[in-house]
Amino acid sequence: MKKCIITLTFYFILIICKAQTPESPTRPLTQSNNNVEQQLENITENNADSETEDDSYLQEMMQYQKHPLNINTASTSTLSGLRILSPIQIQNIFNYRNLLGNFINIYELQAVPGLDIGIIQRLKPYIIVTENADLFASLNNRLKNGDKTILLRVSQILERSKGYAVDPNSGKNFYMGSPQKLMVRYRYNYKNTLQYGVVGEKDAGEQFFKGAQKHGFDFYSFHFFVKNIGVIKSLAIGDYAVNMGQGLTQWMSLAFKKSPDILSIKRQADVLRPYNSAGEINFHRGLGITLAKKNWEGTFFASYRNVDANFSAGDSTQTQDDFITSLQISGFHRTKSEVADKGLQKQLVFGGNVAYQLKSLHVGFNAIQYILKFPLHKQPEPYNLYALAGKNFGNYSTDYSYTLKNLHFFGEAALTDKKYTGFINGLLISAAANVDMSFVYRNISKGYQSLYTNAFTENSLPTNEKGFFSGITIRPTDAWRIDAYADIYKFPWLKYRVNAPSTGADYVGQITYKPNKLIEIYTRFKSEKKSINYNPSDLTLSPVVAQPKQNWRTQFSYKINSTFTFRSRVEEVWYDKNGKAAEKGFLMYADVLFNSPLKSLSGNIRLQYFETDGYNSRIYAYENDVLYSFSIPVFYGKGYRYYLNLNYYITRKLTVWVRAAQYIYPNQIKIGSALDEINKNQKIEVKLQVVYRF
Repeated sequence: MKKCIITLTFYFILIICKAQTPESPTRPLTQSNNNVEQQLENITENNADSETEDDSYLQEMMQYQKHPLNINTASTSTLSGLRILSPIQIQNIFNYRNLLGNFINIYELQAVPGLDIGIIQRLKPYIIVTENADLFASLNNRLKNGDKTILLRVSQILERSKGYAVDPNSGKNFYMGSPQKLMVRYRYNYKNTLQYGVVGEKDAGEQFFKGAQKHGFDFYSFHFFVKNIGVIKSLAIGDYAVNMGQGLTQWMSLAFKKSPDILSIKRQADVLRPYNSAGEINFHRGLGITLAKKNWEGTFFASYRNVDANFSAGDSTQTQDDFITSLQISGFHRTKSEVADKGLQKQLVFGGNVAYQLKSLHVGFNAIQYILKFPLHKQPEPYNLYALAGKNFGNYSTDYSYTLKNLHFFGEAALTDKKYTGFINGLLISAAANVDMSFVYRNISKGYQSLYTNAFTENSLPTNEKGFFSGITIRPTDAWRIDAYADIYKFPWLKYRVNAPSTGADYVGQITYKPNKLIEIYTRFKSEKKSINYNPSDLTLSPVVAQPKQNWRTQFSYKINSTFTFRSRVEEVWYDKNGKAAEKGFLMYADVLFNSPLKSLSGNIRLQYFETDGYNSRIYAYENDVLYSFSIPVFYGKGYRYYLNLNYYITRKLTVWVRAAQYIYPNQIKIGSALDEINKNQKIEVKLQVVYRF
C-alpha cells in the first residue's frame, strides 16, 4: 500500500512537471555539458596541452542512449560509470530499491533522497525502468544481434609546416609521411555486455604503407571484451584498461580532477574496461579476467607490449650497460629519431585486485608489477633524484569505502617496492537536501612513483605532494546553484622548473542560474598561486617565486527554439598581476547550434576573438567536434578563430560529419615553433568523418 501511494504521488508530480515545462528532445553528446567541458579543459591544461584521445567514455554514453540501463537491475559500477551520480546517491537508490521494490517510473526517483529534477533529467537519456532483465543473454545471441559500426576519419592542416620541408643533412623531409591524419575503427557491441573491434591510426607526418610503416597504419589495436557470463564478470582479450583504487596504483581510463562539480572527486570504474581508442599509451595488451561470487570479486591480468622510449648506448651495439632515459608518451613517429624510439622498450606487466563488498562497505587489495628489458635511468638532474628507475618495480595498495547515511568515506593507501608510501582519503557529505560537501586529503611521498596512474592530485602524476581539498555545493532554489572549492598543497621536493620545495593554492567560486530548460548562465572566478623558477637576471641560483593567476569566466546559453541554441563566453586572465612578469588575456566567442526539424541535419558554428600578452596568460576553450571527438585548443597571442561542424544523416545507416576550423593571427608572419612552424599568419584544419552502421 505504501509503495502504491508513493508511486501515485510521483505520477502526479510528473504531470505537473510536464505541464509547467515543455519536454525537450534528448540532448546529443555534441551539445554543451558545462561540467564535462570544464573537466576536459582542466585535464588539457594540467597535461602540458596534450589532449586525451581516449573516447571510450563518449562511445559508452552513446551506447547507453541506444540501449539504456535498467535502473532496476543496474549494478553500482555501471551507475557510477555514468559519472552523473555520487556514491551517496547510488547507495540511496539501492536502499530505496531494497526497501520498496523495483521502480515503476523514472520520476519515482524523486522519492530517493539526494535526487532532484535536475539529476533525473541528466539521467533520463541513459536509463529505463522495466521489469524485464537481459542480464544473461546467451553468448550466441550476443555474437549475432549486436550493433556493428565502421568509422572512418581523416583530417589535415592545409598549410605545410617546416616539418614537411627538406632536411639539408639527409635530403629528405623532416616528416617522412603525408600530412593527413587517418583513423579507421570497426566496432561490434551488444548492449555493452559484449564488444570487439579493431582500430588503425596514423598521425599527420607518419608514413602509410611505405618506409617505416610498411604494414599500413602506425598504430593498430584489437580488443575482445565480454561481461556477465556466470562467475565471469568480465573477460578482456587484446587491448584493455585497468583501473584500481583511487588512481595511486593504476588508472588508465579518463578521470577527472578539480572542478566546480565537487562530487566528482572519487575515482569510480570497473577494474577492467575495453580499450578501443586511438591513444597509444594508456592501455595494456594481453589477457584480463574478473571473477565474482557473492560478496567477493577478483581481477587478474597480464600484459606484454613494446613501448616508445629514448635509448642511451655507449656504441652502436646494444649491451647490458645500455639504458632508457625516458618513456615517450606522444605516440608520434614522424621523424627519423621518433621512428628510432618506437617500441624500443619491452614491457611485461602483471597484477590483480581482490575486493570484498558487504552492503555499503568495500575493501580491495591491489598489486601490479613491471618488468622492463632495459633499465630506466632519467637524466641526472636534482629533481630526478627520486624518479622511477631500474628494470623491475611494483606498486601495492588497499582501497576502501564506506557509506553511512549521508556520509561516504573512501581512500587508498599505497606502497612501492622501495617502501615509499602514498595516501589519499576523501569524504562526501550530503549535509542537507540542497547542500553537498567534499573533502580530500593526500600525502604522497617524494619517492612514490608509478606508471599509468591518475589520482586526485595537483601534479599530473601522484608523487611528491601533500594537499587538502574542500568543496561545497549549495542549491538555494531550483534555479540557483553555488559551487566553491579550495585546494591547498605543497611539494616537499624539487620539480621540473622548480628548483626548491614549493607550495600552492587554488580557489574557485561559481554561480549558475538556470530558471528553466531554455536558459543557463554561469560565472566563475578562479585564483591560483604556484611557484616556478624566475631568473631574468641570470643569477647563479635561480630563485623560486610564487606566480599568482586569476581567471574570470561568464558563459550564457539560450535555447531559442527546438532548432536553434545560442551560446557565448567571455573570459579574462591576469597572470602575476602587478608583478614583474605581468600578463593579461582575453577571450570571447559566440556559438550557434542547429538541429533541423527533420533531425537529418545538425551542426554548430563558432566565431571567436582572443588576445593575450604571452603564453603564461593563455586560455583554453572546449570546442565541439565530430562524433566521439572533441578539441581543446590553447589560445595565446592575438587572433581570431572560427569553426563549422555539420552532421548529416544520409540514411539510417550512413552518417557524415564535416568540420572546418581556422586560426587567423593578423599581426604575425608565422605560426608555431620548431618543425610545426608555418610561414603564414593563418592555419586551416579540415576534418571528414563517415560512420556506417549495419
